[in-house]
Amino acid sequence: MSNLPKIAWIGLGIMGSPMSENLIKAGYSVTGYTLEQEKLDRLAAAGGTAAASIAEAVADADVVITMVPASPQVEAVAYGADGILENVRPGALLIDMSSITPQTSVDLAEAAAAKGVRVLDAPVSGGEAGAIEAVLSIMVGGERADFDEARPVFDALGRTIVLCGPHGAGQTVKAANQLIVAVNIEACAEAVVFLEKSGVDLTAALDVLGGGLAGSTVLTRKKDNFLQRDFAPGFRIDLHHKDMGIVTDAARTVGAALPVGAVVAQLVASLRAQGDGGLDHSALLRAVERLSGRTVRPLP
Repeated sequence: MSNLPKIAWIGLGIMGSPMSENLIKAGYSVTGYTLEQEKLDRLAAAGGTAAASIAEAVADADVVITMVPASPQVEAVAYGADGILENVRPGALLIDMSSITPQTSVDLAEAAAAKGVRVLDAPVSGGEAGAIEAVLSIMVGGERADFDEARPVFDALGRTIVLCGPHGAGQTVKAANQLIVAVNIEACAEAVVFLEKSGVDLTAALDVLGGGLAGSTVLTRKKDNFLQRDFAPGFRIDLHHKDMGIVTDAARTVGAALPVGAVVAQLVASLRAQGDGGLDHSALLRAVERLSGRTVRPLP
């Protein structure tokens, strides 16, 4: 029998499925629950156990990991008679890896403490590719002892793993991450349209830009999306819209100005309004094309 902690995984989406599978590869026993049967079948095929409910998934778990879209979904799976806190054993560690508001994380930690459950907020950056390759950046909020206990689990999922401060700190850093990513994608998208309208060989231009000070993980990861106009979702515009709302609200609370971020947030919102919310966030290119008077290619 393995001495590794038993893990319950709630939420098997674009990020959750490959992340849970990486834990299985690392030798962990993973029991999962999500709303889509095909995702449960995928987990079982990878060597995990599919549960019929949250209560069943967490009943014997030492560690519960949640990876769901937003604060309402975290609250839905955590609270209530059928939720995590009412069904997990006291002493268990709940790691929320969703991207939610810092206050939601603080409130969850307080509610969990009353049940004898420890909590870490541990949102990630790196997108679907980072999840598949187990090279995510993981920004964590919570107690040092809980972080140290969870470190082997994090090591199976990511490469850059940092305790950022108390409960909610991980979510604050993730909000800043999403601000930087959105502004970076927008800058890359503007450069792509500028280069193409100037008649420059785009492949050559992006290659040389990627090797200089303009190079970035965003440009490396999204270059093919720009070149091929392939916007299959690795991280959906809908979710980045949610994240831009989080960082805008949090910045307002602390009195930080986000002049460029506010503009990019509106561009993301405009994409959703034009039906592009389900596309990858590299589809910000489509917003720049529309503003530049270019015909936007129809989606496949």
